[in-house]
Amino acid sequence: MTTSTNTQTAVWPCLAFDDARAQIEFLTTAFGFEEVAVYAREDDASVVEHGELRWPAGGGIMFGSTGRDDSPFGTRPAGVASLYLVTDQPDALHARAIAAGARLIRDLRDEDYGSRGFSVADPEGNLWSFGTYRGE
Repeated sequence: MTTSTNTQTAVWPCLAFDDARAQIEFLTTAFGFEEVAVYAREDDASVVEHGELRWPAGGGIMFGSTGRDDSPFGTRPAGVASLYLVTDQPDALHARAIAAGARLIRDLRDEDYGSRGFSVADPEGNLWSFGTYRGE
């Protein structure tokens, strides 16, 4: 086992979206993700084979369209993911997410363990929690 820490992203949550194009728009508008890559099928641009969105505070997600038998991720149902993302500005992000139509699950609040955050759902039902807690 190595004792050094690699700061390059090595864990990528992978999500399946029924409407990947709409989710890209929502996630960039509501949460501030940055679009990095979107590779669609040549014969059907609505089917995303692979996509990446970067989280400005570090890391990101990978995703693809549902209904694809040629990929283990394409056979997963949409709307079942739960993610936690670190933000230094939970109040501003909360306002942005609600203004963009995110469904409020847990309102902005301070936690006993020192975090401030909230939870919302995207249009496909994925749960997104945001907070200042960065882990131990």
